Amino acid sequence: MEKNEKKESLEEMFAVLEKTVNQMETEELSLEDSFALYHKGMDLLKKCSSTIDQVEKKMLVLDEEGETHEFEM
Repeated sequence: MEKNEKKESLEEMFAVLEKTVNQMETEELSLEDSFALYHKGMDLLKKCSSTIDQVEKKMLVLDEEGETHEFEM
């Protein structure tokens, strides 16, 4: 990723994913276009999953004494 390239937020990725799914459901597409949209959607899902994993790893939990601890699943 280049320095001046903005990292997409999770909400933006979900919006693009929703648009991709809608295109697949509502448009008459060739097999090639369907596969291209499918792969685009799968790549977005991987990015979303990776972003969620990163957020979960950064989460902190406050205990009763007000001290923070890393969130463990």
